Amino acid sequence: MQESELPADAPPSRTAYGAAVHRALHQDLDGGLIFSDPLAWQVLGVDVAERERLVEQAREQDRPTLRTFIAMRHRFGDEAVAQAVLRGVDQVLVLGAGLDTFGLRNAAPGRAVFELDLPQMSAWKQSMLSAAEIPIPDSLHFVAGDLARDDWLQLLAESGLSKRATTVLWFGVSPYLAAPAVKSTLAKLSTIPGVEVVFDYATTDAGLSGEAKELRDRLGNRVAALGEPFRSSWGPDEMAALLRDLGFDEIEDLGPRELASRYLRRPGLRAAGGGGGHLVRARRTRWGE
Repeated sequence: MQESELPADAPPSRTAYGAAVHRALHQDLDGGLIFSDPLAWQVLGVDVAERERLVEQAREQDRPTLRTFIAMRHRFGDEAVAQAVLRGVDQVLVLGAGLDTFGLRNAAPGRAVFELDLPQMSAWKQSMLSAAEIPIPDSLHFVAGDLARDDWLQLLAESGLSKRATTVLWFGVSPYLAAPAVKSTLAKLSTIPGVEVVFDYATTDAGLSGEAKELRDRLGNRVAALGEPFRSSWGPDEMAALLRDLGFDEIEDLGPRELASRYLRRPGLRAAGGGGGHLVRARRTRWGE
C-alpha cells in the first residue's frame, strides 16, 4: 500500500487495511469467483472515485498473487465454518480480525461470533462500520486484547466465549509474530475443547520455487517498509509436528499446488502461488487423552 491509498482516518494497521483492499479488488477484478463478499467495498468506506482509482491501479500493476491468496484463505475459512456448523459448532472466534466481515456476513440464530483485535484496531473498525452505516448483528462481539501481552482467553470468556467446540479463524497474523508467539497462541487455543483453528503461515525457503521466493521477499520488503515486518516462517513438517504436539489430530495443510487445484480451476482465474503461503485447518477431535 502507498500512503496515498490510505483513508483520511488512517488505520492502526496498514497491512490489515491492505488485506481488506485486496478482498475488495477480488470482487471487481476477478468477479468474486473464489470468495464473494458483498461488504468488501462498503467496509472500506471509500467513495466511487476512490474505488475506481484503486481498481485501475491494481489492473495496471497486474499482480494478482497476493489478492488471489487472500481470497482463497477466506473461502477456506468460510468452508471450514460451514462444515463445523454441520457438526453442531455454534461459536466462531476471529483472531486479529482487522476489517474481516465474517461476523457481519454470517449472522445466524444461535451462533456467536467473537472478534479479538488490538484495542486501537477494534475501536477503529467499529468507527468505520458506523460511518458506513453497516449494522452490527447482536451475534457479533468485539473484544479488545493483545495476543502478546494480555490473558486474551480470559477476556474472551468475560465477553461470553464458552470453553466448548469453537472454530477459530486466524488469518494474516502469524507471519507478523515471532515463532514463540505463534506457538503460545496455538497452545492457548488448544485448551479449548474440540477447537478447530484455520490459519495461514509463511513458509521457509525449502521447497519453494525461485518465483515463489521472489514474490515472498518482495512482499516482505513492502510490509517491512510499512513498519510491520514478517517475523516467522515454518516448514510444513515443522508446523505439523507443532500442531500434533499440541493435541491437534486432524490436520489439513494446503500449499500453492493444492490451493491452485482446489480454487483456481475456473475460467478467468490466473494461477497464483501466493508466494509460498500455506493454509491450515487443525482440529482436536479427542479430548482428555
